[in-house]
Amino acid sequence: MPGRAPLLRTALLAAALLTACGTTPEAVAPAAAPTTAAKSPAATPSPKAAVSVGGPGTACALPVSFSLLEGWEPETVEKPDDPDFAALVEQGPATIVCEAKSEGTPDIGFVRVWTAPKGPVRGTLKAFVEDDKSKELVLTDVKAGAVPAVEARYSAYSALEEAWRDGRSFAVATPKGTVVIVELGGLDAEEDAVVAAYELAKSTLKLT
Repeated sequence: MPGRAPLLRTALLAAALLTACGTTPEAVAPAAAPTTAAKSPAATPSPKAAVSVGGPGTACALPVSFSLLEGWEPETVEKPDDPDFAALVEQGPATIVCEAKSEGTPDIGFVRVWTAPKGPVRGTLKAFVEDDKSKELVLTDVKAGAVPAVEARYSAYSALEEAWRDGRSFAVATPKGTVVIVELGGLDAEEDAVVAAYELAKSTLKLT
């Protein structure tokens, strides 16, 4: 997450969680100039949704499902038995249960999924964000897919970079009695390609 060193967290979780040669041709008359206009270069393709996470048979069993961009790899995060390490997977009322990394892209980004006990979505998300070193929190009612959600935008302090960075996350209530928080983080969390992964997760979210 932006407020904690993501590389440190990930390392600890893994332990518990980059012209042919030839003869000169004979002189020939100049070719006539082409009469048709050159084709315009092809448009850059939009990012592709490559994998779904959260549903049956996917990398993480979650109360929700959503799509990930091509190159993003999800994996379940297990809570360590050691209390000292267990604190690394908790933030406010929430516990991290799944993390998707931008392994197949040039950016360093994470889309993390946290679950919290049943409660008011807005209050749970606010407590989640405020447990980190954050400021300028703005909460907005939005839709995640077709599901009512609350989105948080804020500034979070990165101890790794010793700088403030933009943060964002959204939360939904599920019929399974939990609040799910999807958070964007990583060193390149402000890059368009990384933000696109978060926005895809939000726009494709469904309750499972």
